[in-house]
Amino acid sequence: MSSFFLSLFFLLLIIQSWPMKLTQAEKNIFILAGQSNMAGRGGVTNNTTTGATTWDGIVPPQCNPNPSILKLNSHLKWVEAQEPLHEDIDRDKTNGIGPGMVFANRVLEKNMGVGVVGLVPCAIGGSNVSEWEKGKVLYSHMMKRVKGSLRDGGEVRGILWFQGESDTVNLRDAESYQNKVRRFFLDVRSDLQAPLLPIIQVALASGSGPYVEIVRQAQLGINLLNLKTVDAKGLPLQPDGLHLSTEAQVVLGKMMGDAFLQFVPSLIPSPDIHHNVSQIRKEASNSIGLSNCVSHVYMVHVFITFLIMIS
Repeated sequence: MSSFFLSLFFLLLIIQSWPMKLTQAEKNIFILAGQSNMAGRGGVTNNTTTGATTWDGIVPPQCNPNPSILKLNSHLKWVEAQEPLHEDIDRDKTNGIGPGMVFANRVLEKNMGVGVVGLVPCAIGGSNVSEWEKGKVLYSHMMKRVKGSLRDGGEVRGILWFQGESDTVNLRDAESYQNKVRRFFLDVRSDLQAPLLPIIQVALASGSGPYVEIVRQAQLGINLLNLKTVDAKGLPLQPDGLHLSTEAQVVLGKMMGDAFLQFVPSLIPSPDIHHNVSQIRKEASNSIGLSNCVSHVYMVHVFITFLIMIS
């Protein structure tokens, strides 16, 4: 029996040393979900006379197209990604610059081992967290798109989540936010059979109602392994006081990219994050080897079963 435990010990050491690798051979897929600031309103202006909204069409260099960045369009087809990423997804709204393209370019820039980044836009402006519950339309639509993204290969590497502005209007919504969004994260991981799927969450910069701080504290207080929260508070807003400006979205996309890259062994020195990034959950920092083996977690059971059989 002692030999069994010795074998198991070395097995765990091997598993912990396995890095999470972004591969060149297949698409590294990221889900973009939430509401308008994820969909992107950077550069969108509202004509106060007519009420019409328009996008200024300005695309910063950090958002430029790249042959290695693909987007799953509304027909579940992979196309080269370009701004506005959500124009065919959040169709009832005017879309502009969001954090997705900046995130993808940042990941490609900072880790030379990345091959193709596949973005799956799913965000819908004005959506409440309750609308993202499992079994409801937005959740089902997101999972349909994610499954469609996997048809010709690839692996889901993470979810980017920026939502909560709509939950600041009603006190009950704000107070129940943490439990609901935590349940959402767990449901996504369960349905994708990826219990350690990295999640990059944004803590609010603004809100539609008076309970912004309650929702922010709920976001900052979520305790899940492999969840990282970047704080958008203080980033510049559009004149409406709700949506992030183009400049802010560029900063945010870089922050989200740098946060995700902490899961991935870099081939070049790690970037120095100068912006306000919330503290990584203690569990993740204390088990960095485990957080780097997301794609291999199911192998543990197989190896343990094998060891039992031979012991």
